[in-house]
Amino acid sequence: MFGNRDIAILGYIFIIALPIWCLTTYLLSPLRRFPGPFLAGWTNLWRILHVRQGKYHMVIHELHKKYGPVVRIGPNVLDLDIPELIKTIYNIKSDYLKTEFYHGSSAKNNGKIIYNLFSECNPQLHAQQKRPISKHYSLTGVLPLEPHIDDMISYLCQRLEEKFIDGSKTCDLGEWIAYYTWDVVGNATFSQPIGYLEKGCDFDKTIHSADVAMDYFSLVGQIPILDHLLDKNPVYRIGPPSFGTITNISIQHLMDRLQNKDTDYHDPSKPDFLDKFIEAKEKFPDVVDDMQIISYLMINMIAGADTTGITINAALYFSLKHPHVWERLRTEIPAYDSTSGHTVSYKSAKQFPYLDAVIRESMRCHPAVAMLLERYVPEGGLVLPDGSLVPAGSIVGINPYIVGHNTTIWGEDAEEFRPGRWLRDETRETEDAFQERLLSMNKADLTFGGGSRSCIGKHLGLLEVYKVIATLVSRYDIKLAHPEKDWTTHNSFFVRQTGIEVKLTRRS
Repeated sequence: MFGNRDIAILGYIFIIALPIWCLTTYLLSPLRRFPGPFLAGWTNLWRILHVRQGKYHMVIHELHKKYGPVVRIGPNVLDLDIPELIKTIYNIKSDYLKTEFYHGSSAKNNGKIIYNLFSECNPQLHAQQKRPISKHYSLTGVLPLEPHIDDMISYLCQRLEEKFIDGSKTCDLGEWIAYYTWDVVGNATFSQPIGYLEKGCDFDKTIHSADVAMDYFSLVGQIPILDHLLDKNPVYRIGPPSFGTITNISIQHLMDRLQNKDTDYHDPSKPDFLDKFIEAKEKFPDVVDDMQIISYLMINMIAGADTTGITINAALYFSLKHPHVWERLRTEIPAYDSTSGHTVSYKSAKQFPYLDAVIRESMRCHPAVAMLLERYVPEGGLVLPDGSLVPAGSIVGINPYIVGHNTTIWGEDAEEFRPGRWLRDETRETEDAFQERLLSMNKADLTFGGGSRSCIGKHLGLLEVYKVIATLVSRYDIKLAHPEKDWTTHNSFFVRQTGIEVKLTRRS
């Protein structure tokens, strides 16, 4: 048994040893030679502080302006603004492994942590999970889902017209876009929207819970052990609000489909993702069981709605903030003609070059994800362009927001929203010069990640984005209710926006 004196001695030893250990670790760190905030070199609490404040991407952007392309933002973490390293760090070989940062988005069931397509860091296990369903997320795979998206775009327009079309009421367009993206993912996933457009509010608080969960994920990701003390605590869970509603919705829809109880809204001639997941279970029974199907359903819902909504909001906001951009979109996209259908088809929307430029520029200026896409440096280390070596086991990565504002790629006006940079007729370059620059811009695009771990839902998300923006431009005159005010953003891995208030009238 320890006496009080022994405990006191141990306490003194700890108090003395801790700073000595920290100092020794700091002095011997192989990353000590790289510049960065002094406190960040000692503790990851520096990152937690700035993540909690919600302006993390802006802080990192200023640090790169101060220190250059390599910034040390943690005892073992380097944030890189070196576009030519994208193909090295985010490659198809998967030798740069994801870090434990991503584990915070996993779920725990019956004492076991269940990793999903986003949080699984083992490349072999990730490939095993992805293989049965990957073809369904290709462009060819998602185009048959267009009728499900058309239904929701038409209903979005109906609800906007019912509530705001006379221009007398202010519409929080960002909120309604969120209702649309959550409902459209529900409709594409199991042929039934959740009901946000119908009710005009976050009636079951799932959207709010998703925001809080992302706040939690972005924080504990900076010190991953925190997730095991909080959400994954083996004794008592102290985590964020769970996705219980989405889990229950997913389980119920799977049971109804298997028991043929959803015939009142599910049309087999218009297959949804759930149809395809059940098909995958039949073809890959060694990989896909009912629990894996539920995991697929949940990742569709949780990851597919917010990122798409952020991109749509960014494109609308930037266009409305720059009236000449909005007017050019109206010139390019014909006014709504009821004889041609209720929504603009994806095929038609992709033929509008200026719309394409606006969307690409919006994703550059305001990517949905704006935190470091962390990877472990593999054996042999990483040689930087200046010849310095980052040792194996270090954490490196590139932030989509940071590389999206890199002046060597985007020019001295990288801070400006200028869709014309994507169009040769505006840049007045030769065709060869433009194609060379376009190739550089495409290589620097990390909006959907890169390599073998790029976002599986990219084509579905873009299908939604192009169609809904083209349809809204064709139908409505939209003006910012308070053009003098800027939106408010909060970075919790996803950069959410609020304050996109507009007035709506029919387009003449």
